[in-house]
Amino acid sequence: MPILRRVPCVVLWLAFCLLAAPSAPAQQRNAGPALATRDRLRDELARLSREGGGSARAEAALIRSRLEGGDFQAGDRIMVWIEGEPQLSDTFTVAAGTMLELPQVGALPLQGVLRSELKDRLQGHLARYLRAPVVEARPLIRLLVEGDVARPGFYAVAPQQPLADVITQAGGLTPRAKATAIRIERGREKIWSGEPLQEALGRGYSLDQLSLRAGDRVLVPARADFARTAGIIGALVAIPVAIYTISRIR
Repeated sequence: MPILRRVPCVVLWLAFCLLAAPSAPAQQRNAGPALATRDRLRDELARLSREGGGSARAEAALIRSRLEGGDFQAGDRIMVWIEGEPQLSDTFTVAAGTMLELPQVGALPLQGVLRSELKDRLQGHLARYLRAPVVEARPLIRLLVEGDVARPGFYAVAPQQPLADVITQAGGLTPRAKATAIRIERGREKIWSGEPLQEALGRGYSLDQLSLRAGDRVLVPARADFARTAGIIGALVAIPVAIYTISRIR
């Protein structure tokens, strides 16, 4: 899903309004702030540590990684709007070293910064150059949605968006998709799957609540019976083709 390099200020502001306002069902499902604060993550980490168990340990590891390294990495996109500053109102890319390069005011380091802390961090940086800046900032997560969805590919989405909505944005599940086998991978590691992910989907958890970040992969597998049937059909089709080929060679 492409993001325009240059966005008119009015259009950018309208985009902020849409990203900031989740749908009514999402508001009912998700208690607390849309983006997790540091205190909230610490409380959740303490709860998971007390709870124990494999899924709790895996989720705790994701939260611990956020608290230590922050939410941003090179290549992330951030929509920025500064009142009265058209040159600073644009979509910017986080550069190497987790630096947000901004024209005229220099780079803002984002190492260790959470998404919920972005606006205050940006406002503090700009206050060194502008008088009482009015700031809005919206990070975007670039996820890869693969497998049995209608439109697989990369999608740049707001972290407040429920994972189920991202799958819908990718065209939804195909008839052969196995919904209960959906998993999320980070590199070669499977970070969400099985019952914990099904419960999160059922509760309408957002990407931020799942501690997802840019580059994570949402994979929707096909049902095993469909894949097996397709393989058998493919093998049966291949037999007469092979026979025909051999007969032609002779």
